Amino acid sequence: MCRFLAYHGAPIYLEDMVASPSHSLIAQSLHATEGKTEINGDGFGLGWYGEREHPGLFRDLRPAWSDENLQSICSQMRSRLFFAHVRAATGTATTRANCHPFAAGRFMFMHNGQVGGFQAIRRRVEALIPDEAYPLRGGTTDSEAIFLACLGHGLERDPPGAVAAVLAAVRAEMDRAGIAQALRFTAALTDGRTLWAFRWSSDERPPSLYYRRVADGLVVVSEPTDDAAADWHALPPGSLLTDAPGQGMTIRAFDPLAAGGGEAAPLRAAAAPA
Repeated sequence: MCRFLAYHGAPIYLEDMVASPSHSLIAQSLHATEGKTEINGDGFGLGWYGEREHPGLFRDLRPAWSDENLQSICSQMRSRLFFAHVRAATGTATTRANCHPFAAGRFMFMHNGQVGGFQAIRRRVEALIPDEAYPLRGGTTDSEAIFLACLGHGLERDPPGAVAAVLAAVRAEMDRAGIAQALRFTAALTDGRTLWAFRWSSDERPPSLYYRRVADGLVVVSEPTDDAAADWHALPPGSLLTDAPGQGMTIRAFDPLAAGGGEAAPLRAAAAPA
């Protein structure tokens, strides 16, 4: 499994979240504490928004802890919305094209989880990708396939609904193939303005995800980046966090296998902290 971080708020230097904290994402690439694997050394990626509508990407195969270019870029770059990801490969090649985050137009996406038995249904999942988006398929991961499939299921008009529709379709293909393994989906998605963070699994055991208010922003992480335990809040399983300009943060139930999974009622027990 991988580790990731998403930030949305007033512009800050990337190093403030990615490199400087005591248990930063770079530190987690070597010593993760809540993932299946301690080491996440199969590449890394940054994605950020600047003056243009579409995001910039920097991805590489070197482990995050040993890449001096990553440290230098993070120390100089400021952004109001950025993603960072360190990868532990699970059955697909260690290539730059398989490193997260992924981008298409103004959208950006990263994922920690699995499509159980993906190789057995890979062609069926890729068939969910619309023809016009298939040229964007640069890698071989289930994560990228899910993201690109969302482009053909209403991502532009309803991002959470598109994600729910694709996950339901993928789970149906798994069932048809007799795959008993879980579909696990802890992910972050943005259109450059709104941040969506998902934590869901078909076996109710989704990978960890936490959120925290920081000054004039919000940070979402696979595991806390420091020891201030009281400041971090676990996103409940089966939920969707949305942080939208002018509307603040909300947390809603999310179950793609139920009717209207992307439009469920708010989770009353998961109110945002002050």
